[in-house]
Amino acid sequence: MVPEQSHSNFESTTSKMVTITGKTNLVGLLGQPVNHSLSPIIHNAAYEEMGLDWCYVAMACESKNLEKVTKALRYLDCKGLNITIPHKQEVLKACNKLTEIANIIQAVNTLIPEKDNQWKGANTDVEGFLTPLKRHDLKDKNVVVLGCGGSSRAVVMGLNSLNIKKVTIIGRNKISLDIFVKSMSNLLSKRNISIEGINNKELNVSPYIQEADLIINATPIGMNSKNNKKENVPLGKEIWDCLSNKTILYDLIYTPRPTKWLKLGQQKNCFTIDGLDMLVEQGAFSIKLWSGFNDIPVQIMKSSAEKHLLL
Repeated sequence: MVPEQSHSNFESTTSKMVTITGKTNLVGLLGQPVNHSLSPIIHNAAYEEMGLDWCYVAMACESKNLEKVTKALRYLDCKGLNITIPHKQEVLKACNKLTEIANIIQAVNTLIPEKDNQWKGANTDVEGFLTPLKRHDLKDKNVVVLGCGGSSRAVVMGLNSLNIKKVTIIGRNKISLDIFVKSMSNLLSKRNISIEGINNKELNVSPYIQEADLIINATPIGMNSKNNKKENVPLGKEIWDCLSNKTILYDLIYTPRPTKWLKLGQQKNCFTIDGLDMLVEQGAFSIKLWSGFNDIPVQIMKSSAEKHLLL
């Protein structure tokens, strides 16, 4: 791909423009919303560095149209798709087969082209989630996970490999919470990790927050928050008054950076992690699956995201 010379106002928001030709292949992201996503930034930076004539586009898609859209994109020879909130479980219906991890957790974030216009479902969120935790010793620790959706499934799968003692899932929908805990219990029991589901509408969750060594926000609450509504902090701002400074806070959200929830943690002198490393690493694993290349420019992907966030 050839860098395009530009002297327009677009220079302030993108360092380079690449030429899209009739040979350029399409890859992209499906979700709702997607206008906040950094995936196009990091992916297109990687493709340029790798010399891949691919263009990654974020595409908003309603749940009712997901099956039709994924099918149409496969017929158009799309080279790969990432799937984000709220479609990570619904997209299972669009898959002809699943990788082992995707099948275990029943959540997909990556679609890989198969023969006969089919899709294979994979999940790279697990590897991406674990990357920033590798420097921390979590053996026999207590972990709290906020949310019980597709991202939470990848989180619990990752926690399964860290020798933790207990996982507490906090959710506000009792039916979804019970289904989640039941489906994840067998996975964790093989490692002697206990799991408990807590409905925050029925029970006081403060004791669980006080005892937690690691708390992970796997909900979209706080994403792109620009106002002071209570909903911009998971469980509401007041509940975090009981937070201990020994607790690690990990927010899967990467924009805004930091989120209001992580700011609360920083005020309590907690160690905080945002979702940028996870986003970059899961994206790199997706590129490996689509391209067959093992050498992915992860640092270029991350630096391109960081530069964009400063604009």
